[in-house]
Amino acid sequence: MAQPRWIAALWVTLLAQTVASFLTQSLPAIAPVMTAEAGLSPETIGNLASAVALGTVLFLLAGGGLLARFGPVRALQIGSAVLAVGMVIAASGGVPALLLASLLLGIGYAPAAPAGSQILQDTAPAQHRTLIFSVKQAGAPLGGTFAGLICAPVAAWLGWQPAVLLGAAVAIVTGLAIQPQRTALDRPEQPRTVPQSKGIAQTLTAPLAVLRLDARLPPLIILAISFSTVQGCLFAFTVTWLVTDRQMSLIEAGAVFAAMQAAGVAARIVLGWLADRTGQPGRNLVLQAIAAAICTALLVTLPAGFATMILLAAATGSLAASWNGIVMAEVARLVPRDRVGDATAGCVLFIFLGYLAGPSVFAAIIAVTASWTGAFLAIAAQLAVVTAMVAGTLFRPIAPAAPPQRPAAD
Repeated sequence: MAQPRWIAALWVTLLAQTVASFLTQSLPAIAPVMTAEAGLSPETIGNLASAVALGTVLFLLAGGGLLARFGPVRALQIGSAVLAVGMVIAASGGVPALLLASLLLGIGYAPAAPAGSQILQDTAPAQHRTLIFSVKQAGAPLGGTFAGLICAPVAAWLGWQPAVLLGAAVAIVTGLAIQPQRTALDRPEQPRTVPQSKGIAQTLTAPLAVLRLDARLPPLIILAISFSTVQGCLFAFTVTWLVTDRQMSLIEAGAVFAAMQAAGVAARIVLGWLADRTGQPGRNLVLQAIAAAICTALLVTLPAGFATMILLAAATGSLAASWNGIVMAEVARLVPRDRVGDATAGCVLFIFLGYLAGPSVFAAIIAVTASWTGAFLAIAAQLAVVTAMVAGTLFRPIAPAAPPQRPAAD
């Protein structure tokens, strides 16, 4: 018996998401040795993380026609190729190479969200859609887990260049592995409508047009931006903070980083199931944000050894890095089916503003105050404030859909 089409869709999108995250998170996982060899201060990894986010933003602004022209699976393959090129450039070393590589990593990462959402929206059973979206989004922390467990030890033992070249090889293999599913999921035999090129003004205002599709989107995206600021800073700086401020070895810091990411894998699945179960994803996100702000503050203020730090990092990662699938599923639910790809791309663009600005602001705080604790407390505080601002709207219960009208008897 042939397997349901959504199963192939899920493993393709999960694999692509995992590998894209593995490559983009590999640089923070090896940051202490990489920045030291490049003659950069430790907090500079925040600027490189912002460059990754900038690459994603640029793609989402200018590359919107890629899905329509080539199909979502081919878009994922193109992303894998760009990721591989970025890692090869990074391995050459030097500040200009690292900046260019970070930009390319962001561009290569960008297709994962809109292409994955388009594939899953077309195939996932409606009653399990949030769970399936969350499983796919679990690939982001899963890739980060591999980065902490693989790249940090490789960098400690062999040097950081072999670690990034390993990532390039993984990206190439991934692009080849998903090729057999292209016919089933892209349906290349069907004609595609390629959108006309937009002017600069229309391109820049397109994300704002997405927000007008439903009144519940703006508060949802505002909270997601705040979440992404916390997640982006945790992922960019945890390894460097532990090595620089807590005097851990790179391998120990990589293990803590992996625990933070791995907890996010399980939490995305569990919290996605819970959102389906309760039918109130907005309320769930508000409660999750409050808990994430508290855990982030505890992570950096409690004195802890290696074992306790593993537990604190896991608790923080399970809350601060497991909101994505719920948000993406809500966006897909709130907009018309033919606007899912555009809406996802527009919302991801806004969300990446947090990934773009957060690490650079965090690095600036470190440069001015030399206080890692103060910088982490600042990002936790902004999440608490934003949550209080949007809680009233997102806490409103979703009215159940009206049952379909039965046709009148003849």
